Amino acid sequence: MTARLFPDDPRFGSAAEALFVEEVREQLPDDVVLICNLRFSDGREDREADLIVAWPGVGVAVVEVKGGSVSLDRGEWRQRQEGVDRVIHPVDQAVACKYLLCDYLAKHSRWSGGRPRTAHLVAAPATTLPADFVAPGLARWMALDVTDVPHAAARIRAALEKVRDEPDPPTTEDVEELVDCLAGTAIPQQHLLAELAEREAACDLLTRDQAKVLDLLGEYSRVEIRGGAGSGKTWLAVEKARRLAAEGQRVALMCYSRGLAEFLKRRVEKLPKRQRPAYVGTFHYLGIDWGVPAGSDDDSRYWEEFLPAEMVKLAGALPEEQRFDAIVIDEGQDFAQSWWDAVVAALRDPERGCIYVFSDEGQRIFARQGRPTVDLMPISLNENLRNTKQIAGTFSSLAPQQMRIRGSSGVPVRFVQCSPDEAVDAADGVAEELLDEGWPPEALALLTTHRRHPVQVERQAEGQDAYWATYWDNDDLFYGHVLGFKGLERPAVVLAVNGFRDEARAREMLYVGLSRARDLLVVCGDLDLIRRVGGEAVARRLTAGTGEKT
Repeated sequence: MTARLFPDDPRFGSAAEALFVEEVREQLPDDVVLICNLRFSDGREDREADLIVAWPGVGVAVVEVKGGSVSLDRGEWRQRQEGVDRVIHPVDQAVACKYLLCDYLAKHSRWSGGRPRTAHLVAAPATTLPADFVAPGLARWMALDVTDVPHAAARIRAALEKVRDEPDPPTTEDVEELVDCLAGTAIPQQHLLAELAEREAACDLLTRDQAKVLDLLGEYSRVEIRGGAGSGKTWLAVEKARRLAAEGQRVALMCYSRGLAEFLKRRVEKLPKRQRPAYVGTFHYLGIDWGVPAGSDDDSRYWEEFLPAEMVKLAGALPEEQRFDAIVIDEGQDFAQSWWDAVVAALRDPERGCIYVFSDEGQRIFARQGRPTVDLMPISLNENLRNTKQIAGTFSSLAPQQMRIRGSSGVPVRFVQCSPDEAVDAADGVAEELLDEGWPPEALALLTTHRRHPVQVERQAEGQDAYWATYWDNDDLFYGHVLGFKGLERPAVVLAVNGFRDEARAREMLYVGLSRARDLLVVCGDLDLIRRVGGEAVARRLTAGTGEKT
């Protein structure tokens, strides 16, 4: 195992710096965090720490990294790199960043560890220092040269252990708290609405970057775009349907979930009329629109067998103008094998008609299994754009493929230890606290993993249309189940892990539940249950800084 990087994909000032950090990372255990290129400012000075090594039980090292050829002559440090020679001040930089870090933590409302043991070092990974090297403020044991790189981690540890008159080193919990403090502080409540709007705008800008994928695929008519939670698949599905409609094609934009279908309808209503798909809704309601008799929600044979078979029969008799040039499907992993014949039959040209499918195999949480029966070119999205780094990091181990986390830093994920039977009551208490803190009701969702919340049961008794209308209701938070919330999100989600009907599908359900929050995630549940179905990595991220033992 290697140390964890923060941010996940840091940008380095030079190749030497990047290589040095990678070398150190591979030498360190996985409970160490390497914080790269962190900028500090106290109003008087603005400094950037090249590398901060937060090592549980050892200390916090601030390392100034200087690539190229580094020399010291008569008290003057010089660096020659890429043909440029300049005066540098590496010791001053390292010392300043060390004290700025300590001052920042001392003033931070979330930091409770006191001043940690700290040391400053200078690394010149391409330079050989003489054995008798000494400089003001930098003994030889505080400097790393090319000969030290292969065992740099041991040198950093030795330096931290040699520092005199320093406090105790940080604990594992202190390191996680330190990362959260450096990642971002709690949102000031007086600015909460503005912050949420700004975050949403930033997410939308990142997601729009994904449009380049559609640009590259413009000449391909049959594609499956696969991506993990937060990769912007739903935005891309709407955008692809819009582009096809704008070209004059008759387009169907469909999915399985009623909630997602309603979301898609509302998104499409904002488009100019000539850019709107001809049909937006669930796969099933398309068949009902064609004349298939409606069935009962709990009759799986109707949905899995009767309805798709009837759709195939009716499609053959449909007038040309009622068929589609293109079909776009979101959350395609929810489609049963038996549905694909009906999808193809709805096309004007079943052999060459356009089909775009957006899917995430990690969110296959329904018992049915199915894959498209037509050949689709697979394309993978490997970036998470819509969750904060803290939230994405919590569920990243559950994703079907490793994701690059591009979202901004946010507040720590919160965890409330309770039994599955207590989870809903605990979630209710958390939701009330968030409302009292100033979170607007329309920004909140309370989701369950097993039995539905009593409020959800009550609202669904009034009919599915009335229930899903509450998703856009600003008077109260939304109550839902992870099964029905796929493809949707909220700025803040309280997840009640109140058990699972089938633990064979629990990992996928947990993945969906954890990934529905964009800015704030609070999980209420039993740590042992979560560890059993989700793994040790999820349990460790949930309890970081809470004091719970993993």
